[in-house]
Amino acid sequence: MSEQTKPRIGVLAIQGDYAAHAAALAAAGAEPVEVRKPEQLAGLAGLILPGGESTTMLKFLESHGFFDSLREFCARKPVFGTCAGVILLAREVRHPKQKSLGVLDVAVERNAYGRQNESAILTAETKLEGGPLEMVFIRAPRIVERGEGVEVLAERDGFPALVRQGQMLAATFHPELSEDGRVHAAFVGMVRDQGSGNRDQG
Repeated sequence: MSEQTKPRIGVLAIQGDYAAHAAALAAAGAEPVEVRKPEQLAGLAGLILPGGESTTMLKFLESHGFFDSLREFCARKPVFGTCAGVILLAREVRHPKQKSLGVLDVAVERNAYGRQNESAILTAETKLEGGPLEMVFIRAPRIVERGEGVEVLAERDGFPALVRQGQMLAATFHPELSEDGRVHAAFVGMVRDQGSGNRDQG
């Protein structure tokens, strides 16, 4: 694949395993870009909000004037949130309540599946092509409500674990920690479908 055909996709690089996300994006045919400042959003075709501690990420975004720029980006370009990234995207955060971008029509409960030592690797059916999907859960949030426009692509215990709404994708697990690259490939496909994949497009 030529460099010109690779969409430039950012990874918010303030917490979480953003290097693993970058590697998964590269494997899926994208050009990953680490993002730490609002001005680095310019020229990107999409963005990943990785896992981490959502309260710490929120404080960083607010103290660096990043919050409003990120919400504006989410309104224009494809965005993929994983674990804490889902919490940032959600319209409502519970247990405890927390400010969020409010762009994804779901309500989430923080740390709903227990502490880190209660983490799990599960396999579940998915609407993605290729059979059951491996899902790595680490202190995962749980989607407890969703709007009509939110499509469920995979579940855990009857709750959505992978969802899509328009140009937004959200996973309560960590696809970057799995050898199954289909979730990142699906997001790269969403970016390409929007027609924002060229380097010279802002």
